[in-house]
Amino acid sequence: MTITCFIRYEIDPFQREAFKEYAENWGKIIPRCGGHLVGYFLPHEGTNNVAWGLIAFESLAAYEAYRARLKTDDAGRENFALAQAKRFILREERSFVEVVDGTFAVPAQPQHASP
Repeated sequence: MTITCFIRYEIDPFQREAFKEYAENWGKIIPRCGGHLVGYFLPHEGTNNVAWGLIAFESLAAYEAYRARLKTDDAGRENFALAQAKRFILREERSFVEVVDGTFAVPAQPQHASP
């Protein structure tokens, strides 16, 4: 994947489960519309009102085609409506980033015991 859309959400921490449902819905919708879903992430420890979504694309043109398909997808429109009705997303920011070669999905090195 060439670019990743990095979405930062400020969420209502009292509606964490509603955001989780919203994110899980995207798990079916995004791939169907042409995005490579890297994942959605909820706060676990520390700050309780910030969540993230990462979706990868071959290019900005592929992202634009995805957005067009998303607008005509019934489940996608329903998911957007869910977020608007429940108001669990307080703010959303999008950035487009690219991977630095040699730094993504590098597995951990096994630790060797000292003699």
